[in-house]
Amino acid sequence: MSQLIRERWPAGIAAAVSVLCLLAAGCTGIGAIGGTPGGTTVTVAIVANPQMRDVETLTPQFERSHPGIRVHYVTLPENEARQKITESVATGSREFDVVMISNYETPMWARNGWLTDLQPLADRTPGYDPADFIGPIRSSLSYRGHLYSVPFYGESSFLMYRKDLFAAHHLTMPLHPTWRQVAHFADRLHDPRHGTAGICLRGAPGWGEVLAPLDTVINTFGGRWYDMRWNAQLTSPAVQRAVSFYVGLVRRAGEPAAATAGFTECATQFAQGNAAMWYDATSAAGLLEDPATSTVAGKVGYVAAPVAATASSGWLYSWSLGIPTTTVHKDAAWQFLAWATSRDYIKLVGNKLGWARLPPGSRESTYTIPQYREVSRPFGGPTLTGIRQADPEHPTVQPVPYTGVQFLDIPEFQDLGTRVSQQINAAIAGQQSVRAALDQSQQYAQTVGRSYQQPGHREGHHGR
Repeated sequence: MSQLIRERWPAGIAAAVSVLCLLAAGCTGIGAIGGTPGGTTVTVAIVANPQMRDVETLTPQFERSHPGIRVHYVTLPENEARQKITESVATGSREFDVVMISNYETPMWARNGWLTDLQPLADRTPGYDPADFIGPIRSSLSYRGHLYSVPFYGESSFLMYRKDLFAAHHLTMPLHPTWRQVAHFADRLHDPRHGTAGICLRGAPGWGEVLAPLDTVINTFGGRWYDMRWNAQLTSPAVQRAVSFYVGLVRRAGEPAAATAGFTECATQFAQGNAAMWYDATSAAGLLEDPATSTVAGKVGYVAAPVAATASSGWLYSWSLGIPTTTVHKDAAWQFLAWATSRDYIKLVGNKLGWARLPPGSRESTYTIPQYREVSRPFGGPTLTGIRQADPEHPTVQPVPYTGVQFLDIPEFQDLGTRVSQQINAAIAGQQSVRAALDQSQQYAQTVGRSYQQPGHREGHHGR
């Protein structure tokens, strides 16, 4: 794309152009639309992650109890899924009846009229109980008080560490560590000769990859993307300190090939015992405590997201399911959503696949299930605390004109964040300096910021 998007999405046009340019060519013909003999096919676009593989595994249970409905999944890697789903919804395509999105897209797309209002459907579905959704997660997926997507799982971020390695080196992890302490531990425990990284941190490009943890570091170091007049701040001293710290730490004591490591790669490294610490999503804990997928089950401690100048720093995020307004199968799509995000589904996962694999962070009632309370004893409390302490309205030290901890709630961020992440990724790979990366990032951010300095765009973000 030759330039950053300069305006909001008044009717979806800017978003469609942006994503079409990103894709270079439209993808067509993915998934089946319409009915099957004697029934309806609901086509669901999802992100390739372990929790969604679980729902695919259990979908025959849904189809047996809903004999008139068949579910067809289109499963894509995260960055590709974001682009494809945005293109499809923004252009009014009917290829997907259900889309996996997040609390980044939901309020904006609801405002644009792209998503079905799910509140009336949820309220009149017996036993669904939308009030059971954890408050900050429910609020982040709402627009004008109504749910426009429903959480499949929710998360904040925290620090995971190997209790056995810390004990062997006579180190004690505080419940509320600082980033300075974390760096000290990483340097002490980094042992590449024996295949142990001091810490695993995302380095792969993508606004949902390296920028997710890095933005929390920028926030807690006192940095911000924009001041209250939408002047870009990515070359400010606070941002420079934060990014230099993050890049230096991962290059010095991080995992091998950090520039290609995202959530999945770090999860694999940590679960295989190849890292002493990992800062990432609270939803990772279930994977680490499942002996079928982890060699470190029972050996991991969980503490709050590290801080510098703020009291807390964890992000707030939910992978959620929404229904585009263009679907012709709204009733069938809702029946699938109501099943996949229900209390009964959560218990089904536990009974069929193991209690450590429950979708976390979506419902309060999940944390009252006796079997899950037992398995989540090390991480359940820190997960709920992280979600409840996350403050998207006030993410950093100084006031900001946007909402969001690890993202900005403006449509341009999908492109802006991707571009900035590519610059940071190049610094992690040793291809350029942090200063050069931030100088280029500042130019990208200035382009977007100028559009918000125009009359009518001073308000920053819209209320949910």
